[in-house]
Amino acid sequence: MQSLKFVSADEAVSHIPSHCHVHLSSVASVPHCLIDALCRRADNGDVCDIHFHHFHTEGPAPYSDPRYEGIFFDQGFFVGPNVRANVNSGYADYLPVHLSETPLLYRSGAVKLGAALVNVSLPDSEGRVSLGTSVDCSPAAIECAEVVIGVVNPNVPFSYGELIPLSAFDYLVSDDTPLVTAGFVEPTPTELEIGRNCAALVEDGACLQMGIGSLPNALASQLGGHKNLGLHTEMFADGLLRLIKQGVINGAEKQIDRGKVAASFLLGSKEVYSFIDHNPDVLMRHIEYINDVRIISSNRKATAINSAIEVDLTGQICADSIGTRMFSGTGGQLDFVRGASLSEGGKSITVFASRTKKGRSKIVPLIHPGGGIVTPRADAHWIVTEYGAVDLYGKSLQERARLLISIAHPDDRESLEQAAFERFGPHFLRV
Repeated sequence: MQSLKFVSADEAVSHIPSHCHVHLSSVASVPHCLIDALCRRADNGDVCDIHFHHFHTEGPAPYSDPRYEGIFFDQGFFVGPNVRANVNSGYADYLPVHLSETPLLYRSGAVKLGAALVNVSLPDSEGRVSLGTSVDCSPAAIECAEVVIGVVNPNVPFSYGELIPLSAFDYLVSDDTPLVTAGFVEPTPTELEIGRNCAALVEDGACLQMGIGSLPNALASQLGGHKNLGLHTEMFADGLLRLIKQGVINGAEKQIDRGKVAASFLLGSKEVYSFIDHNPDVLMRHIEYINDVRIISSNRKATAINSAIEVDLTGQICADSIGTRMFSGTGGQLDFVRGASLSEGGKSITVFASRTKKGRSKIVPLIHPGGGIVTPRADAHWIVTEYGAVDLYGKSLQERARLLISIAHPDDRESLEQAAFERFGPHFLRV
């Protein structure tokens, strides 16, 4: 280990100039000690006009706080709960991009990085560190940034896939802050019904992509009887870990990374993080590999399972915002939708409850004004609610409307039929 390169967090961030763009490693593995040190510089009036870029981050996000207006400006590639209010009030912002293209933002100079701040594991015997639970677009950031700072943290698991030599860092900081964890979220009865409807579409030998949360957990709970599933996904957590340990997910029929789990970032319990530590059966890869449509489609029966905020009667899928109010981001949804659609025997599936918690239909005549279309109607295939599953592929606009109304909440079907009649004319009701 090159101990001479270790400095304090305050010393490390003192080399970050004002008026620059800074990359943060994200999700569970945020370099909070460096963020805190930058805040101390800001409080002393020693830095200004810093733009932050990252996937969604967990834990405190002071860089988006109104008190740092003019000093820090967050421009994340995905909107998490810790910055959502400030994004929607204008104190932070969202940079729309497919996650597969985030490395290109850095390499092309569209976002010129002044610094990259990343959490890393303890080094191996060859002086290489791992990016642990959050690889995302950090390899490209390390490659492109003028100043690269690594936080060596024993709580970061040593994951295989992308190993970084210590020589890539200008400064190293030692820190033992625990990674952020997320507990298992129990599915609701409605979500379990959605999970059953979705699981019926998943074939033995399918290669899965899905996220985390109660709805993916509901699906995972219904897959226990499946065989030889694979996993090539942006992220996974405890629900899928159970299937891995049961041998349901074993990757035996994958064409790419056969027998291995492939992901780019994680958010789960300590058990998930321990599972990937020095585990050669798990590959934590950079996002341009995981989300590459060509890689995704190379696995037969690639099955992409994503969620939606709203779906209109023609199959347009809004998944990033509620009207003009940002909720999340484009993410990698379309990357996997396209990859699964091009896979031999693949399926793209969008799952959601028919109604919001406030009782408003999620199947709508028109997307709420200002809402973002993450998946265009031409890319929409299977749509699943608690009332069933329909395939929109190869269907006309009117056929799509009829199918979607059939899986809407029963109390919303009449009003949706009326909206379809007004849009498509009397022929819609006669057929």
